[in-house]
Amino acid sequence: MSLDIVILAAGQGTRMRSALPKVLHPVAGKPMLGHVIDTARQLAPQSIQVVIGHGAEKVRERLAADDLSFVVQEQQLGTGHAVAQAQPHLSAERVLILYGDVPLIEPATLQRLLEQVNARQLGLLTVELADPTGYGRILRDGHGEVQAIVEHKDASEAQRAIREGNTGILAVPGHCLGDWLGRLSNSNAQGEYYLTDVIAMAVADGLRIATVQAADEMEVLGANDRIQLAQLERHYQGRAARRLMAQGVTLIDPARFDLRGEASVGRDVLIDVNVILEGKVIIEDNVQIGPNCVIKDSVLRAGAIIKANSHLEGAQVGEGADCGPFARLRPGAVLGKKAHVGNFVELKNAVLGEGAKAGHLSYLGDAEIGARTNIGAGTITCNYDGANKHRTVMGEDVFIGSNSSLVAPLNLGAGSTTGAGSTITQDVPADSLAVGRGKQRNIEGWKRPVKNKP
Repeated sequence: MSLDIVILAAGQGTRMRSALPKVLHPVAGKPMLGHVIDTARQLAPQSIQVVIGHGAEKVRERLAADDLSFVVQEQQLGTGHAVAQAQPHLSAERVLILYGDVPLIEPATLQRLLEQVNARQLGLLTVELADPTGYGRILRDGHGEVQAIVEHKDASEAQRAIREGNTGILAVPGHCLGDWLGRLSNSNAQGEYYLTDVIAMAVADGLRIATVQAADEMEVLGANDRIQLAQLERHYQGRAARRLMAQGVTLIDPARFDLRGEASVGRDVLIDVNVILEGKVIIEDNVQIGPNCVIKDSVLRAGAIIKANSHLEGAQVGEGADCGPFARLRPGAVLGKKAHVGNFVELKNAVLGEGAKAGHLSYLGDAEIGARTNIGAGTITCNYDGANKHRTVMGEDVFIGSNSSLVAPLNLGAGSTTGAGSTITQDVPADSLAVGRGKQRNIEGWKRPVKNKP
């Protein structure tokens, strides 16, 4: 059966106390609405309609995509009114209603809900709550059949004692929705058009309400303030940590680990505390990541070691290579097999060949460095002339003396050496020594300056 999905994302989120629209506040580095959209895509709908209102342009700019249609709700007059804005664009046999501030909903849960929908039955997602305050209550008859939903503010004391709460997520037959929306009334405590009133209408029209229970209360929790946002973050990260551990990762402390993207992992991976993985990260077997590392959009080959406090972005670390502590690999940095980058070394658009070493205190940018080459401390590739970038190319087995400045464009042949403290401005032939520094003078009898007396 065909499917349209409507995502309600027009709310202001006043309790966030923020200029940022509520649905753009992040969980795991991605806007809450982005999570919902990604989940919706997994259900293969024929259309995704996103109803926006407060901060509409910001939402559109941030999340615009070819498979999304945005519908503006100029006045926020309730959930029923919001869906009505999208209704003219709906033509599928089933319509699923989601919420842009409920980011942890699982595709499997929604698939179970959609399976309940047919011409004479709609699906309603409910949840059993220890404290249902603020939730609409599910009203059932003596046979356990759903009859209606009553909002918390409109509920009697007896109704407020009901623990089965409405998540707001429902799936309905498409041919019924327009009629029900047209019959909604705003005669309630909020003066709004409640989507929940559709349930009673469906019952009156002879349809059955089939309920599906969310397995996890957190899965259907929305974020109305930053406290709830933090709760969602922790739950997301706990779930991510459990999934990684099930795949063979040792997390020294799962409570001190953050995944803000996608991670593909091998076996016997060890991740220490306070590690953040962002974007798309590939980690092969037997990789070790020390504490306080940030790794974004990078590939770590088998046996690689990332030592404490290192920052990698857009980098590739080869088999058995290591970097850190306090190393920074920027986009385009590639470490070959068993290459080594030590503390306070920064690479950008630079390739270190197999077994090459840069032990400490160096910047290597726009460089190609051959196998087994050794970079001394304090080495800088001077790759930028103020307008353009230039490359430095070193052959195999090059030795760069400490405090060398390599002024690109530059080629250093295999087996060549630069003397410590040199500024190298010309190509260096293979197997030769380049020294580019002023001649030392010793001045005997020189008097060191002394401070003037006040």
